Amino acid sequence: QRRVHGGHIGLGTFLRTKMAARVQLATFGAGCFWGTEKFFKKQFKDGLLSSAVGYMGGDAAHPNPTYEDVCTGRTNHAEVLQVKYDEDKVSYDDLLMFFWRMHDPTTLNRQGNDTGTQYRSVVFFHTPEQRDRAVDLKEQLNSSGKFRAPIITEIAPASTFWSAEDYHQSYLERNPAGYCNHRLYW
Repeated sequence: QRRVHGGHIGLGTFLRTKMAARVQLATFGAGCFWGTEKFFKKQFKDGLLSSAVGYMGGDAAHPNPTYEDVCTGRTNHAEVLQVKYDEDKVSYDDLLMFFWRMHDPTTLNRQGNDTGTQYRSVVFFHTPEQRDRAVDLKEQLNSSGKFRAPIITEIAPASTFWSAEDYHQSYLERNPAGYCNHRLYW
């Protein structure tokens, strides 16, 4: 049975007591969650305290969706990566900039060969400050000329995080030759 995480990933007593003031939560949808997780773990190494792939942003009528449910396109959930990170080692701005760099945020419901609403580009914010930073950086990037088309990334409040099935967690670490269409765009 998969567990629902009401907006956080459990890290154990040590992290809750010793580091809670500097631990933050971030959630991103950038296409297939396998590649998103792989790229973030590689880029931020020790700055990420935990990561989990799952589903967020779907219709309330579809709680605790399975991968098969999400793939039908009827739940409106996005495949997401949720991370807890150490603010002393990585900033939210760093995570955001890397998010926009490692996928194509100008395509609607598509990343490479993957199509459907579950593959949309989305930042789920957990605080008003995260929302403000995401909106500001999105506007800066749209004005920068780095992309040939406007960024269409959705910026939405975080909702319930539904953990994906165990076989999806750290998938590309266990299956290094597995499918991944992510790359660094700039």
